[in-house]
Amino acid sequence: MAQARDKNAFAYKALAEELQSQITGDVRFDEGSRALYATDASNYRQLPLGVVLPHTVRELETVVDACRSYALPVLARGGGTSLAGQCCNEAVIIDTSKYLNRILQIDPERRRAWVEPGVILDELRDQTQSYGLTFGPDPSTHDHICLGGMIGNNSCGVHSVQTGRTADNLARLDILTYDGLRMRVGPTSEADFERIIAQGGCRGEIYAALRAFRDKYANLIRECFPRNLPRRVSGFNLDELLPERGCNIARALAGTESTCVLITGAELELVPQPPERALLVVGFPSVYEAADAVPALLESHPIGLEGMDDVLVRQMHEKSLHTDKLHLLPKGGGWLLAEFGAEECGAARAKAEAGLQCLRQEATAITGRIVTDPDEQAKLWKVREAGLAATAKTRDSGYAWEGWEDAAVPPAKLGAYLREFRALLDRYGYACSLYGHFGDGCIHVRIDFDLFSREGIARYRRFVQAAADLVLQYDGSLSGEHGDGQSRAELLPKMFGPELVEAFAAFKRIWDPQGKLNPGKVVKPYALDENLRLGPSFAHRRRPPTSPTRKTIVISSMPACVALASAPVAAFTATSCAQAIGRPVTSNTQPEAAPAYCLRCRETTPCCGGGGIRRFSTPWIYA
Repeated sequence: MAQARDKNAFAYKALAEELQSQITGDVRFDEGSRALYATDASNYRQLPLGVVLPHTVRELETVVDACRSYALPVLARGGGTSLAGQCCNEAVIIDTSKYLNRILQIDPERRRAWVEPGVILDELRDQTQSYGLTFGPDPSTHDHICLGGMIGNNSCGVHSVQTGRTADNLARLDILTYDGLRMRVGPTSEADFERIIAQGGCRGEIYAALRAFRDKYANLIRECFPRNLPRRVSGFNLDELLPERGCNIARALAGTESTCVLITGAELELVPQPPERALLVVGFPSVYEAADAVPALLESHPIGLEGMDDVLVRQMHEKSLHTDKLHLLPKGGGWLLAEFGAEECGAARAKAEAGLQCLRQEATAITGRIVTDPDEQAKLWKVREAGLAATAKTRDSGYAWEGWEDAAVPPAKLGAYLREFRALLDRYGYACSLYGHFGDGCIHVRIDFDLFSREGIARYRRFVQAAADLVLQYDGSLSGEHGDGQSRAELLPKMFGPELVEAFAAFKRIWDPQGKLNPGKVVKPYALDENLRLGPSFAHRRRPPTSPTRKTIVISSMPACVALASAPVAAFTATSCAQAIGRPVTSNTQPEAAPAYCLRCRETTPCCGGGGIRRFSTPWIYA
């Protein structure tokens, strides 16, 4: 074992020296940089072998070639917002967000955009807005999530009831395999298969394998893949290979979480952005009645349909979070927010009124109002978007965690599912609020798991197994937004069965026969309770140390820049702000003197501007 560690250490050092001489991008194999990238927004932590930020696609190719020469695994990473552990691994991490972040082309006539993987979603939306277009998927991390990561996770968002998942808005991909092959993939006809296979070479071999794979598994995919489930994010998109779906290989690769290929560019499909909006806000006696009303409200074709419970609102009051906006909610114990869009304000309002009338025919004990003022709408959306901030730490139960935070069921079954899910939580003694994308049947929760003790982790494992059984009873998906990564991949046989899980592995082997891309995630995964960044060994550090070594995070008002004021440790990461990572300084350093680590440019100088500094509390999580 010691000899293996020494050999690996030599390989890492040799690789770092080789890359520093071959590329102009950043090569970071120091302990601090590795610690910063050791975790994402999930419960997991794995120390990477090193971090590389290539300047160009050609440099990215050079990095992969060098890693392959040392037989080292590779993981591509963007914003690091993943909640299932897919963005941390014992691999060489390639961060595309600093340099590979150009918008290459916007074609408003064809409603298409070509982007590099490190482009932030809001930067693309800002540029397409003038054409009346947008990229449909819009997760809550839209101001710092990278499009490459959205493709890798198959992200969704508030407006997925209208636009679908990222895979549904993807035209073509430029990709790089671990073996060094660069190619473009997209819709593929039988004639395309014949032509490419006839050309031979590595590309021809991959297409021949894909066609044989599709023919072998087509009937099984048709029979066993979930139907009528808009938020099926778990598993690979093998159904996209079927001829009746256009055999779009790019869409089949979406959601593979860096386990099959590396994305070097993407052609995205844009959609019209309704200029006028009306927001229907409806209060119900409880969140369960709100969920029961979802199918009726969907008949009015909202472009977004969100829900939340009274627990979330109470937690916001406890934290003084947007309390000046909560009075905008109608009376109730559960709420739906339905957004309607049109070319004219009157038409959008008419749609909202029709939706409200439809609800009143189905349920009498409701209170509702229609909001057309953009400022007031923005305030109400702030209430909904505060879900994570309100639930990550609560007065009653302390810290709450991901781990079962985004299951989805068919919207028609949502109310019944939520009632049984709450009963399951009660049996295990867990507490949480219920909120999320009700129009797609996707529920977000942060549960007060005990991830510090052996007994608590064992109970967490039992709960997740039971929760998986429950969601599958309702024909649902283990993940409705955040992907499988490590926290749900172990459960995939429950959802798909052993044959389709083997098909996932076979699909990965076509692209990555050496198994070096993000190993242990999705395919042949680590157990869901391995690599936890807490665990029994962390228990002695559960309580924060006394002053003056108490750690705080200092967030600069400059865009996306953060700095940490910490005790003398190498580095640490905060789950309450998924991207709050930075370099440590001494505990008595004044905030004004703390160095900033910019999430946009990945530098430790305040290069994005200046301004005031604010503080917020953070869990005691060491990197």
